[in-house]
Amino acid sequence: MAEPQQAPRVLIADPDRWSAELLAELVRKARCDANLKVLADSNAVLEQCVDGWPDLLIVDYGLPGIGGLELLREVRRQRRHPPVPFFLLTDRVDAASVRAALPLAPTAYLAKPFNTEDLLKRLRNLLLEPGEEIACPMPAVDATRELDDYLSEARDGSAGAPLLTEVLEALELALNAHQRDLADLEPLFRRDPQLTGQLIAAANSAARHVGSACQTLPQALSRLGAKYSLNLALGLALQRSVSLGDPLLLPHGERIWQQSQRTAETARWLAQCLEGDAERCYTAGLLHLLGDLAVLRSIQAWRDSGGRALVDDDVEAALRKHGAPFGSALRTRWRLPLELRQLIAAAFQLGGGVHSRDGLILHIARLVAELPEGADARPLARHKAARMLGLDASVLASKPSVMPG
Repeated sequence: MAEPQQAPRVLIADPDRWSAELLAELVRKARCDANLKVLADSNAVLEQCVDGWPDLLIVDYGLPGIGGLELLREVRRQRRHPPVPFFLLTDRVDAASVRAALPLAPTAYLAKPFNTEDLLKRLRNLLLEPGEEIACPMPAVDATRELDDYLSEARDGSAGAPLLTEVLEALELALNAHQRDLADLEPLFRRDPQLTGQLIAAANSAARHVGSACQTLPQALSRLGAKYSLNLALGLALQRSVSLGDPLLLPHGERIWQQSQRTAETARWLAQCLEGDAERCYTAGLLHLLGDLAVLRSIQAWRDSGGRALVDDDVEAALRKHGAPFGSALRTRWRLPLELRQLIAAAFQLGGGVHSRDGLILHIARLVAELPEGADARPLARHKAARMLGLDASVLASKPSVMPG
C-alpha cells in the first residue's frame, strides 16, 4: 500500500447550508482526514487563501461576494503550476454560462443537483494517490467521562436521528437507478423522521424559500425536486453513526420509530375524520419523537468512540432527561416553520389560550397511539382535547386496527 500523503486542505464555499453539508460528507467519505473548512462567501475564501492555496476548492457559481466565476478567475490569475484544483458547482447549464467558465479551466464544472457517485469518484481520484487507503479511527472518549455530560455537550450540535435500516437499504437501490421521480421518493422517505425533518428544513432554507413555508414532506419534495432530494438523502446516509449498530440501542430505536409512525398515522386518520390538515398532522406526528431518536444516535457515537458499556436503565434515563431538549434544539437549529414546531409541541402539552384544531388532533393522536395494542380508545372521548373537538367515542371506536402506511 502506498504511503499516505499529507492530509489535503479543502475549502467548500456554498451559501446553501444543506448543499454544503452534503459536499462536506462527500469529501470526508473520499478522504476522511481532510483538513476541511466550509465557508459562505467569496471574501471568506480569499481570506483563507492569504497564507497559501488549498489542495481543492469546491465553489458554488452563485457564491455571495464576487461570485464563484470571479473567484475562479482570481485563482487562475495566480498562474500556479500545477493549477489549483477548482470544482465549480452551478445550476447554470446554459451555453453562455458554460462558455464563460471554460476558458478559466475549472477542474470540474458540475451541474446542480450533481451526480453524487460521480463527484465522489472525482474527489477520490484527486485526493488519494493510486492504491492509497486512509484509515481514520473514531476520536476516543475520555474514559472517565459520563454519558450524561457527553449528551449535554452534544445536544446543540446534534446531527439528528439515525435513519431507518430499510430506508438506508432503499437509498442504495434508488441511487443506482437511472431515474427517480417524486412519486418514487415520497413513499421511500415518508416513514423516516430524520429525512422528513431535514428535507423540510432544506426546502425552507434562505436559498430556496419562496412563497409560503413548507410544512410537509410532499411540499418539500416538490420545492426541492427529485434529484436534489436524493442528493441530500445520500448526504445523510454518509454521516457518522447514522445507523444504530449497538444491540442495546436497536430495540429502543425500533420502539420509538414505531411510536412515531403510529402517532403520525393516527393523526392523519383523525384529521381526515375531523376536517383537519391530514398531511400536516401526519408530519408533526412523525417528528414528535425526533429528539429521542437523536439521543440514541448520540449514544451510538459515544459507544463508537469508546464510551463505557451501558444497560437499559442508562438508556431510559438518558431518553427521559435529554429527549425533549434534543428535539427542541434540533427543530430550532433546522429552522423548521414556527407553525410546525407549535403543532409538534401540542402532541405533548396543550397549554393555555386558543387551541388549533390540528393541535388538538395531535394531542389526542399521541394518546391513542400510546395505548396498548387492542386497547379500547373510547374513554379518551372524555379528554379535554376530545371534548373541544367534539370527538365522539364512536369515532375512536372506529379507529382501524392497522393504520394505512
